[in-house]
Amino acid sequence: MAYDYSDLVAKTKDWAQQAVAAGWINKDSAQQLSDFDGRTPDGLFDHQDSRPLIVAFMGGTGVGKSTLLNRLAGKAVARTGIERPTSREVTLYHHRSVTLKRLPDNLPIARVKIAEHDDDAKKNIIWIDMPDFDSTEHSNKDLVLQWLPHIDVLLYVVSPERYRDEKAWRLLIAEGGRHAWLFVLNQWDRGQIEQYEDFAQQLHKAGFVAPIIFRTSCADIVQADEFRALETTIEALATEHVIAQLEYRGLQIRKQELMQKLQGYKDLLGPEQLIRQTQAVWQEQWQRSAALLLQGFAWPMQQLANYYAGHAADLIANPATAKYASTRADLQLWDDWADARFDDALDEFLLNVDQQGIPVMPLKKQLLSIRDKAPKIIQTQTELAARQALANPGNVLQRAFLKIMRLCEIVLPLAAIVWVGYKVFIGYYTSNMNNMAYLGVDFAIHSTLLVAITWLTPFFILKKLKPSLEKSALKGINKGMITALSLIDNEISAIIDRFSQQHTEQISQLTEIMSDCVVNDKDGELSIAHNSTLTRMLID
Repeated sequence: MAYDYSDLVAKTKDWAQQAVAAGWINKDSAQQLSDFDGRTPDGLFDHQDSRPLIVAFMGGTGVGKSTLLNRLAGKAVARTGIERPTSREVTLYHHRSVTLKRLPDNLPIARVKIAEHDDDAKKNIIWIDMPDFDSTEHSNKDLVLQWLPHIDVLLYVVSPERYRDEKAWRLLIAEGGRHAWLFVLNQWDRGQIEQYEDFAQQLHKAGFVAPIIFRTSCADIVQADEFRALETTIEALATEHVIAQLEYRGLQIRKQELMQKLQGYKDLLGPEQLIRQTQAVWQEQWQRSAALLLQGFAWPMQQLANYYAGHAADLIANPATAKYASTRADLQLWDDWADARFDDALDEFLLNVDQQGIPVMPLKKQLLSIRDKAPKIIQTQTELAARQALANPGNVLQRAFLKIMRLCEIVLPLAAIVWVGYKVFIGYYTSNMNNMAYLGVDFAIHSTLLVAITWLTPFFILKKLKPSLEKSALKGINKGMITALSLIDNEISAIIDRFSQQHTEQISQLTEIMSDCVVNDKDGELSIAHNSTLTRMLID
């Protein structure tokens, strides 16, 4: 079970790292998940068999924790004294047959003292004396925090004078649900029943329905107290079944905390329904922005069309000539105004998305590329369309009719000349045979007029019906502009679709981790009975 939870925490940290890299959460949020504690009591042991119950004495300075451990051991295994803080190290007291395979991470080995015994009655218990966590030495508190995740049962030791200690109380509230608790009102030889009742009332407010409190004495002369009851209670807890119950309970609490945390991050990502509406938000925004851009491009497109018409040969034959390119650079459609309007459109879109409670940073990162690509798309598409329009000016019917006229411009004058030649030949032959007069002046005039009319008519029609290069260029630029705006829209729509897909993947990953946070005791064998001693040791 411990490995299962550690693996779950590792998966959570992996998700947090990739989520912050993609912009779904910020670094502070990712750090909160990365700081999630995956340590458990079982983590101190490599084997999968039964392990000892880990019990720790915890309390403030001078309450007698070390004295209680020494009394338990029947000898001095933990340092005591009047110096404050007395305990600066962790003392482990366990049976010789028990071996810890590892210690908590980043733990200074020099501050761990190990004492062994041969008492088989305490074989399944590891006793730990913790440093005074409320001392002025911050290293003491750090040492306590390093060990806390590895503790099954906390013996919370107080004295009649210090049972309302604020620092101790804050730690109890923070760690309450993760451990089983027994309470020791030590130095009871100096205590009063009112203090005991007040302490019990405070524990009830903290969530303990019926807290178990032992009154013990640390006087040099041993007095009648409840120390033996404390010792017996802990020994009764040191069974494989109870340890499994505590592990199960701890796993439930840890996984519930993790699930609540992940649910909060899932809520921050926004509902999938709103994500799916993002595409509609963009289309509405783009319709207004594209119309505004087309209005603003009207005059620059006219100027560019005039220039293209005057340099049609250069544009079609060699658009990269230095003279042409340098002059054309002054007539770019995409200027500072267009750049500002396009940025405004994207920023307004991101603002609308953000107002719906959807993380915009992943979308913002992906939209950076289109800000640079948009001018190139406009330039490429408008120039390509202008070149195509100038290469084939006019519409299909107009171009077909002009082809016929060009053919007529050649065929009709030739036909007229052939006809006139034929008439000249026939007239000459007839005049010689019949001694008639040769062709006269009227024929010459009429023939000349006929040839001129057959040539001038197609020429005139071609000249008058020839498509305007300015209009063709403008038509091509307009067509290219519409195509370019459509391509930009498609690029952004693809980014939004990818953003929506990534959001779905993020939700899916979180849902998978959260589903692993569900702890099931199918047979109910690890459930804790309501009337058991263990129930009284847990926060309700």
